[in-house]
Amino acid sequence: MPAGLVALALGGFGIGLTEFVILGLLPEVAADFRVTIPQAGYLVSGYALSVAVGGVLVTAGTAHLRPKRVLVGLMVLFVLGNLLSAVADTYAVMMAGRIVAALCHGAFFGIGSVLAASLVPAHRKAQAISIMFLGLTLANVLGVPLGTFLGQGLGWRSTFWTITAIGVVALLGLVAFIPNRSADARPPGQLRRELAAFRNGQVWLSILVTVFGFGAMFGAFTYIAPILTEVSRFPDGAIPWLLVLFGAGLFIGNLAGGRAADLALDRTLLTLLGSLTVVLIGFALVVGNPLAAGVALFLLGAVGFASVPGMQMRVLEFASAAPTLASGVNISAFNLGNAIGAWIGGLTITAGLGYRSPIVVGAALAAVALAVMALAANSHRRFVMKQTAAPLTSSITAH
Repeated sequence: MPAGLVALALGGFGIGLTEFVILGLLPEVAADFRVTIPQAGYLVSGYALSVAVGGVLVTAGTAHLRPKRVLVGLMVLFVLGNLLSAVADTYAVMMAGRIVAALCHGAFFGIGSVLAASLVPAHRKAQAISIMFLGLTLANVLGVPLGTFLGQGLGWRSTFWTITAIGVVALLGLVAFIPNRSADARPPGQLRRELAAFRNGQVWLSILVTVFGFGAMFGAFTYIAPILTEVSRFPDGAIPWLLVLFGAGLFIGNLAGGRAADLALDRTLLTLLGSLTVVLIGFALVVGNPLAAGVALFLLGAVGFASVPGMQMRVLEFASAAPTLASGVNISAFNLGNAIGAWIGGLTITAGLGYRSPIVVGAALAAVALAVMALAANSHRRFVMKQTAAPLTSSITAH
């Protein structure tokens, strides 16, 4: 395995930790700042929206710089944002820290995805991307449960101090292991030509699949701590262990999804999105049973995250003329979906529909993602058949 992939996964671990660890600490954060659970959930959607905006603007604005220099600068921004969160004395300052940390997220994974794919042979590109995203899964398997343990025992601020320290370690890893490659040549008008790649309808359909597919998982997962304590009746001390279970699902699903996407991209995404819809419907039905809820939580992580490498790879495939910009846009799409899922889930809770309602929201978003993916796959299949048939028709006519 190239050492650069390890460095990218290390950076992804730090970023994934700051994105996800707050999900296990929402009750503690809400109590400290004297806000409701849905209001604390805005720290999740606010982070995600900042990623959605920053992923596009920062990626486009730094395309002329060396990738290593950009990644190192982004990790410095990440460290500063988490430091601000750790010392926040008001909800507004906490939100500001989340936004600062989020600005590095989209560009880091956007630039890193392209770099990861360039470090391996063509037939292993999706697997390389999955290895980079392995940092996110490890953040859930190891970091989020430990961060939740720490936050429950020593206060949630101690978790963000720890994340700040991890960010420093990740920064050193990037400096040590990322190759110092030159920036891609960008002659005058290159940005306009890269934007032209988005005229392809398949690019936009792929981005919509990302928005609704990832939003489906986070519609449910954003409020997983109160769901498991209030509906499934787990004690507070069980939440970190349940997050380990979810993280194990992420880890297995991410690796398996990358391999499957390399073999049959569209078929894999259709299968996974259909499975995600079924899993979320089942989760909503059995969440009141602790044992069944634990199984459903594991399946949610496995099926939900298995689609991530394929979603990223599909956008890169249809926007090959602008891989870095397209990658950044799709990372923004992941987080736009995250924000939408968290926001709608919060609205349903505020409306008095109960903590089960965000899971139903997730199931509805997954069904929309499946429908869009079916449309995209069918459209692409017809296009390929038409292109294949055209030379044959010309040959017969000439004969």
